[in-house]
Amino acid sequence: MIAALVAGLLAGYGIAIPVGAVATYLVALTARTSLKTGAFAALGVAAADGLYALIAALGGAALTPFVQPVVAPLRWGAALVLIALALRGTTTAIRHFRQRRSPTTTDDRPISPAGAFWSLLGLTMLNPLTVIYFAALVLGMQTSATVHVLEQAVFVAAAFAASASWQLLLAGSGALLGRLITGSRGRLATALISSAVIIFLALHLLSSAT
Repeated sequence: MIAALVAGLLAGYGIAIPVGAVATYLVALTARTSLKTGAFAALGVAAADGLYALIAALGGAALTPFVQPVVAPLRWGAALVLIALALRGTTTAIRHFRQRRSPTTTDDRPISPAGAFWSLLGLTMLNPLTVIYFAALVLGMQTSATVHVLEQAVFVAAAFAASASWQLLLAGSGALLGRLITGSRGRLATALISSAVIIFLALHLLSSAT
């Protein structure tokens, strides 16, 4: 049981800690909205990791042959979604910057915490490498002929907890960034930088899909 707990924690941190486009978007989203919205978005990412950990624990390596043929299309889909998010973030930041000098313009409705949760859940689920990653780990854990259901549950819960703790830490850093950068120029600059980073990572994802 302790081994399953440690393996789940290591697996969760292993998939969550590398800062990619989703993590960058999470920090930027929290910076321009609120800690509550960022926390819900962080839990959406962690929920996707937890679901993939559950799928891997139940199906193991048997799922890998079915996932591998669609890795490239899913990478394309994820990259296009990321580029769309980056462009939307850029246009929204420019519009908000101009609103300081154009009081007649109307504000966009901010994304709700529930919307942030489902958006980040869906975006993270587009990454097929996550389920392959967890499937390989689960296969490595199966040193005995039988695997207890309780051990699988502990592994999945630990992976979710690890991912959630890291994503919430990222959201907290985004909230701190939002408090530090209060000027319109600062918010515009950080939005443009984060969008550029997201587009760069999305293009890198596309290059690996070809």
